[in-house]
Amino acid sequence: MLSYRHGFHAGNHADVLKHLVLIQLLKYLNQKDTPYMYIDTHSGAGVYALDSGYATKNAEFETGIARLWERKDLPPALADYVDVVKALNPSGKMRYYPGSPYCADAVMREQDRLRLFELHPSDVKLLADNFRKLEAHAAEQGKRPTVRGKRVMIEKSNGFVGMKALVPPPSRRALVLIDPPYEDKTDYRSTTTAVAEGLTRFATGTYAVWYPVLNRMESRQLPEKLKKIPSNGWLNVTLSVSSPSPDGFGLHSSGMFIHNPPWTLEATLRELMPYLVSTLGTDGGAGFTLESGQTAATARRKSSD
Repeated sequence: MLSYRHGFHAGNHADVLKHLVLIQLLKYLNQKDTPYMYIDTHSGAGVYALDSGYATKNAEFETGIARLWERKDLPPALADYVDVVKALNPSGKMRYYPGSPYCADAVMREQDRLRLFELHPSDVKLLADNFRKLEAHAAEQGKRPTVRGKRVMIEKSNGFVGMKALVPPPSRRALVLIDPPYEDKTDYRSTTTAVAEGLTRFATGTYAVWYPVLNRMESRQLPEKLKKIPSNGWLNVTLSVSSPSPDGFGLHSSGMFIHNPPWTLEATLRELMPYLVSTLGTDGGAGFTLESGQTAATARRKSSD
């Protein structure tokens, strides 16, 4: 299915969770000199306008990034994320929101590589156009240019298939972000398969999966299935900003599941998730869960607030 357009949801509470975790994963990888590869299976358009087009229809960013924009008391990890968004808006006015590819490009180093997959014909064209604009802007500012074709490769194809040829990368260091729209129920099965096959091919890679928390069997089962895949460890965090609506529509909660997470990530999330709940929550249904473990057979620790 190719109907999904992330522009409708850009900057909402789910994007806040996804991108703050993504940035922390990348910053951890930056601590070693050895280059690494970032693989994005469902890249979208890369950058989204918040003051025009799809984003204005429901203005979902008002439930997410807008509530953090002027805060002066952000925890450090959350400040890292907001700083990336603000760098895209040098005027100080919140006009654009960065998708995962831009967040990655903003944090990664010159020696690292981005491999971006997108199947939607309109979004893949926008993704390429947006990276050309970023490269031109960097050149004007005298900054490091984004060298497409070497540092950044954009491919119009199914990312579930495309990632197979990339792992393991030559440097044996990589972060894979799997973030399908989940409109098609097969996305849940494809996600589980991609993580399992990825860990079989490249056991030390980091695999991050964003998923919606919905009243749908496939959604409820996804994190449980991911927990059963053997790895060196996993972390599962969810953020709820409200109680579910009576009609079952709308996204009130989402999660990030990470295989082979940095050892520092759990403590970071334990610190900042209560802040996110208090800042983004809209009713008594707001809260978070944070779990970590090794495999389905190991004892797991769970905390919630």
